[in-house]
Amino acid sequence: MLLAKQALMAPVDIHELMDKAARGDKLARIEELRLELHDKVNALGIGAQGLGGLTTVLDVKILDYPTHAASLPVAMIPNCAATRHIHFHLDGSGPVKLEPPRLEDWPAVSWQADEKTATRVDLNTLTKAEVAAWQPGQVLLLNGKMLTGRDAAHQRIAGMLAKGEPLPVDFTNRVIYYVGPVDPVRDEVVGPAGPTTATRMDKFTRLMLEQTGLIAMVGKAERGPTAIAAIRDNRAAYLMAVGGAAYLVAKAIKAARVVAFADLGMEAIHEFDVIDMPVTVAVDATGASVHETGPREWRIRIGTIPVVKH
Repeated sequence: MLLAKQALMAPVDIHELMDKAARGDKLARIEELRLELHDKVNALGIGAQGLGGLTTVLDVKILDYPTHAASLPVAMIPNCAATRHIHFHLDGSGPVKLEPPRLEDWPAVSWQADEKTATRVDLNTLTKAEVAAWQPGQVLLLNGKMLTGRDAAHQRIAGMLAKGEPLPVDFTNRVIYYVGPVDPVRDEVVGPAGPTTATRMDKFTRLMLEQTGLIAMVGKAERGPTAIAAIRDNRAAYLMAVGGAAYLVAKAIKAARVVAFADLGMEAIHEFDVIDMPVTVAVDATGASVHETGPREWRIRIGTIPVVKH
């Protein structure tokens, strides 16, 4: 695991390795393996956010170390696209003082909702019929009040329902956002509030859709077969927010308050007031998932599977 963490901190330099191979220079076995994995992973067509594309990985790192012949330990550590780390050296001379990045060095972001390519949705009046009409890949701009909840909240809800206890929040015709927002500082309404991986809530999906009145969910990454079946059976939908952009996502949140399970801290159930929060329909009411159709289309484009002509 130490080697995996060391590799995680290494700079992206696969392009240098590609240049070396292009010149015909001799490559070490690990260098050959890095290039082979880089090319084969990208040929899968998975793409950013799993929606399909030419680039799935930017680099592949491999470190090895002598080990006992009877064992072959392997550790894999995927690095999130939102890389957050700093390099420093402790020499024992005293406390370390790290200068925070200057705001003027950050890229200027001037995003505005594109009403020509996106559909505005009023969460306060949302109906199951509207949800059932959403199409895979459709871009939505969420407006209104949205509930939050992730692992701990779902576990507690499941326990309360099993005991026949009333829930502290009415989920009828509501949308839940899988997020654990960071505490606000200074004049912030809420801190960074990016989506968490939705797969962890798969085991609660049918319960939430069939016993609470919930009609849609927002998170990141794909949903498994169990969740997709529940979504299809209940004519619900799963929406995907942009992962790795927690600070920018939070800009769409104009008000936030804890409405249940305050003792859970960041995992409490919040109610957000959002304006034009961009999401993509990842699983529609028929169970069609863009995490399946997107990569499949790109594999055809890349040529890793044959195109079937009818």
